[in-house]
Amino acid sequence: MADARAAILERIRSAVGAQAEPATDYAAIPRTYIRAGRLDAEGRVRLLEERLRDYDTNVVETDAASLPRTILSVLREHRQKKVIAAEGLPREILPGDFAFTPERAASLEDLNACDGIVTLCTVAIAFTGSIVLTHGQGEGARRLTLVPDRHLCIVRADQIVETVPEAIDFLAPLATHPLTFISGPSATADIEMTRIRGVHGPRFLDAVLVR
Repeated sequence: MADARAAILERIRSAVGAQAEPATDYAAIPRTYIRAGRLDAEGRVRLLEERLRDYDTNVVETDAASLPRTILSVLREHRQKKVIAAEGLPREILPGDFAFTPERAASLEDLNACDGIVTLCTVAIAFTGSIVLTHGQGEGARRLTLVPDRHLCIVRADQIVETVPEAIDFLAPLATHPLTFISGPSATADIEMTRIRGVHGPRFLDAVLVR
């Protein structure tokens, strides 16, 4: 294994050039790709919404004052009754007349049997239509976002960046955290291109965009 690792690293060093030696010189590698977007805040919201809808995500827009009412509306629309709220989710953003199950009280059986979950996110990427979780406060553990069938994720407008490099730069301080990139409901296809939902995560994704 050590020999294989050394061989792989040597090929990488050869590919990126001598300026990558030692590893502390990686910052000197030329990066000619687009690192920052040009859209304004409204443009980023619209692009993210467009990409999320392309991925079969149910997108709902709201404002901070209406957020609890909007969450309740989405849950009722899909007849959800047993819903798990991520640990650390601010209580004031949740509808008061809905009985959520706290994540800390949910067993694996509860995750499997629940109607859905509610979480926050860390950042969203408009260009790829991706929502990124770092599983801190309000974002739930990895298993919370992988086992249930439906995921309602709250995305604030000020969390939206345009490009992947901007998101990676933002996430750099959290590089040691588990990262989950969500681009629509979980789906995959076999060799015959038969599309199957829910193989690697929730079959349904609700994105609530908060202005």
